[in-house]
Amino acid sequence: MLDQKRIDSWIQETEFEGSRSNYPKNFPDLPDLPGKRYSDPLFFDAEVEGLWKKNWLYAGHLDQLPEQGSFFIWDKTGSEIIILRNDSGNIVAFYNTCRHRGSAIVRKRSGTLGKTFACGYHGWTYDRDGKLKAFPDVRDFSNFDRSCRNLVQVRCEIYGNWIFVNENNNAEPLADFLNPISRFFDHLPLKSLRLIHQHTQSVPCNYKVLIENFLEVYHFRLLHPSTTDRIFSQKKTAVHLWERGHSMMLSPHRRKGWVDPGTIGLPEMSTTTRIEREFLPSYTVFPNFVLPIQATGVGAVLVWPVDIANSLMDVVWFAPSWGDGPRPKIWSERINNFDKILEEDTSFAMPMQKSISTPGFKGVALNYQERRIYHWHEELDRSIGKSNVPEGMSVEPLMSQFIER
Repeated sequence: MLDQKRIDSWIQETEFEGSRSNYPKNFPDLPDLPGKRYSDPLFFDAEVEGLWKKNWLYAGHLDQLPEQGSFFIWDKTGSEIIILRNDSGNIVAFYNTCRHRGSAIVRKRSGTLGKTFACGYHGWTYDRDGKLKAFPDVRDFSNFDRSCRNLVQVRCEIYGNWIFVNENNNAEPLADFLNPISRFFDHLPLKSLRLIHQHTQSVPCNYKVLIENFLEVYHFRLLHPSTTDRIFSQKKTAVHLWERGHSMMLSPHRRKGWVDPGTIGLPEMSTTTRIEREFLPSYTVFPNFVLPIQATGVGAVLVWPVDIANSLMDVVWFAPSWGDGPRPKIWSERINNFDKILEEDTSFAMPMQKSISTPGFKGVALNYQERRIYHWHEELDRSIGKSNVPEGMSVEPLMSQFIER
């Protein structure tokens, strides 16, 4: 948990990083990450099956499902999934695939489903628990057990107000998956944070190129000279690694007492600590949920693969309630300022994608500041499975002794 002892320890680590003048003696030299991990089709196929189909992934917020029957379609892994609030008020998920001949049942991206809803191809009808309730011409089916023809369910669990899905039926519970990292933001009122904004943009690069950008601050001086580098100390940033690929970097404000002018007047989360008020803790829930947390809210980033050379980036904002009425106008300015930073982050994407596709790209050289990236890749290999990583493309496990337990 994030108690006072932990807070003091984390702050001391940032001071140590600021005073450090040499490479840490107990830390190994990091081998290059094989370049083919970013360009080989076999490796990408292994990622699709071993990473994106087998891990808990953020899919939405409870505000998107305000009433019984509310639904939206989620398809970030390539499978269309109906995420729905059922008649008991619980959140459930099913593949959007009719059990007759495989037609997509729901054609809209979001809305409200009736107590029963039918496939538009042959009229097979299901309830909000995915059970097959009716179908035409029953007489023409022999020895038909309709209980075996319910919609195929997808694992779906809630943390705070966040909806997660997992296509792996054998996966551990979400709470266990999150436990190494969530204990450090469990003190925040996540169940009451509102979804106040979200948008998606295309980014022309391999998804790992973009995720890795959010795992280090080494790029701040050149990529963000007038934005984040003016506000946060790269030199004093401390890194924390946890099991299951989760991690965090803690960046102090450069000026003591500095307050983001874009947040003045906004309500704050009541249970924040010095960590959220005087630093920027940027957590990454493996594999792709980036959570920079401030007292007034969370501007989250998620990166998804489209194909081997293209990605989608979701930007999602969560914030404490301001009460009734429309969103305060100051939020538009704050969101716009964050988007400018993300524009700087993505400005390198297309040129870098072209570059890593040439014979000149042999691998990725990482320094101590970038060890979160190596930790992330180790977990990627564990997700894929050692025997499923194409020959010559695996990373050597080195981070175990540096994981905080």
